[in-house]
Amino acid sequence: MSILQDPPLIEVRNLSVHFATPEGDTQAVRDVSFAVHAGETVAIVGESGSGKSQSMMAAMGLLPGNARVTGEIAFKGRNLLTLPRRALRELRGAELAMIFQEPMTSLDPLYRIGDQLIEPIRRHSRLSAHDARARALEMLGLVRLPEPERMMRSYPHELSGGQRQRVMIAMALTNDPALLIADEPTTALDVTIQAEILALMADLQKRLGMGMVFISHDLNMVRHIADRVCVMRAGEVVEHGPVAQIFEAPQHPYTRALIDADPKGHKPPAPTNAPVLLHARDVTVTFGTAPHQVQAVRGLSLDLRAGETVGIVGESGSGKSTFARALLRLNQSEGEIRFDGVPISTLTRAQMRPYRAQMQVVFQDPFGALSPRMTAGQIVTEGLLVHRPDLTRAARDAMAAQALTEVQLNPEFRNRYIHEFSGGQRQRIAIARALILKPRLLVLDEPTSALDRMVQAQVVDLLRDLQARHQLTYLFISHDLAVVRAMADRVMVMKSGELVEEGPCAQVLHAPRAAYTKRLIAAAFDTQAMAPA
Repeated sequence: MSILQDPPLIEVRNLSVHFATPEGDTQAVRDVSFAVHAGETVAIVGESGSGKSQSMMAAMGLLPGNARVTGEIAFKGRNLLTLPRRALRELRGAELAMIFQEPMTSLDPLYRIGDQLIEPIRRHSRLSAHDARARALEMLGLVRLPEPERMMRSYPHELSGGQRQRVMIAMALTNDPALLIADEPTTALDVTIQAEILALMADLQKRLGMGMVFISHDLNMVRHIADRVCVMRAGEVVEHGPVAQIFEAPQHPYTRALIDADPKGHKPPAPTNAPVLLHARDVTVTFGTAPHQVQAVRGLSLDLRAGETVGIVGESGSGKSTFARALLRLNQSEGEIRFDGVPISTLTRAQMRPYRAQMQVVFQDPFGALSPRMTAGQIVTEGLLVHRPDLTRAARDAMAAQALTEVQLNPEFRNRYIHEFSGGQRQRIAIARALILKPRLLVLDEPTSALDRMVQAQVVDLLRDLQARHQLTYLFISHDLAVVRAMADRVMVMKSGELVEEGPCAQVLHAPRAAYTKRLIAAAFDTQAMAPA
C-alpha cells in the first residue's frame, strides 16, 4: 500500500506566523498547509526569507517571544501548537528532531562534543552512561567524522564549520526520531560529504520508517532526496506536488525561475601586472601541544594581486579557513606574511590595528558572528566606531542604510534584531558589515553557503560589481565549485592542510591534474554543467 494512503505522520493546516516588530505586525507565513507521511520526504524550497524555516520552527515551539502562530500542526494526532511546554519538550529530541542551519547556535561552547551528544541520549532513553557514550561514538562514526574519540573530547570552536554540522546531524539522529526536520542540513558541508550524509539519511529513513521535512535552497539535492516538494515564496506555498512533476513540468513562474537559477558569468581577469597586495611564504599553523599537536596548515604560500580573486576549495577540515585566518593574523602561525609590502607577521595587536580596516572578513556562520543584542544597523556600523570615530550617529545610520541596500536588503530592516532575519539575510548583513569600511582585501569564508541559488547569483553579481568599482581583492573560500567558477581568477585546492593543486580557475575546474581535485569536481558537477562556457 502507498505511504500516502496511510494517515499522515504530521499535518500542517492553515499555518500562519506573525512577528511584532518596531515597524508593526509582519506576517512571515500565510495559510501554509501540507502533510508528511512515515517514510516520506517532503522538501520545502524557496528563497531566503520565504518562510521555510519559520514554518517548522513553529512546529518545534522554537519561535521567539514576539511571534504569534495560528492554524494547526497535528503530529500523530496531537496539535503541537496547543501542547503543554513540558509535553512538547518530551517529544523534541525523541520523536521530533531538528537539524539547524547554523550549528554554533545549537552547540554550547562551554561543553565538550561528547557531553552534548550523551545528554539527549540519556534524557530520552534508559541507556547507562557507558552505553550512551558508545552510542555517541557510533553516531560520530556514522556521519564520517575523523577520530571520533578525539571529537568527543573537543569543544565546538575546535571543529570546522562542516564538522560542527555533522555533529548536529549525529545529535538529531541519535534517538531514531519518527520525524526529522532538516533545515539546510548540508549547507556547510563539502560536496563529497553532502552525498555521504544524504545517503546516511536515506538509509536511516528506510530502516526506521522515519518521515522527513527537508528544507533547502539546493534544488539539485532536493531532486535526489525528496518525494514531494512545496515551493514557498513570501510566506505562501505557490506550488506543490511530486518531485518529478515540480522539476519536469513546473507550473508557477517562480518555480521555473528557481530551477533555472545558477551563478552565471565570469569575473573579468585581473591585470597581470597588478602589484602583489598579500604575500605569504611557508605559512604553517599548529594547534595543541606535544604530543597532541595537530598541523592544520603545512607550508602554504600565496601571492594575491590587487583586484584578483583567489578561490580556496577543499573538504571540510582541510584547513581553508585556518589558512585565511593566519593570513589575517587571527591565528598564531609560522612563516612570512606581507600586506602591501609591509611585513605583518611579527606585528603586535596594537600595531595591526591600522591594517584591520583594510583587511576585512565575512565568516561562514553569520549567527555566531553577529551579536543578538544589537540591531542590524548597529552591527553593520560597529566597525565605524573603531575606524571612523569622527562620524556622527546620523552619518553612521545613513551609511548603514546604504550598505544594506547594496546587499539587497531593505534599509528599513536596520532597526530589527538578528533573530528576526532568515539565515540568508543574516549572511548579507555580515557582508554589509565588512564592506562598509571599503577594505582593500576581503576574505570571504563560505559567504554564499546559507543562500539559495537565486540570492547566490545576486550576491555573486554584487561582489563582482563591488570589486570592479572599489578595486577590491578577494580571498574566496567555498565548497561550492559553481560559485567559485563564477568568482575566481585562480583556485587553490587543499586537503589535510596541504596544497594539492593550484592554477587558473578554468584550468583547474576543466582539466584537473590531481585525483583529489577530480573527485571534488565529479561530486559537484555533471558533464553538462562542466562543459566550457
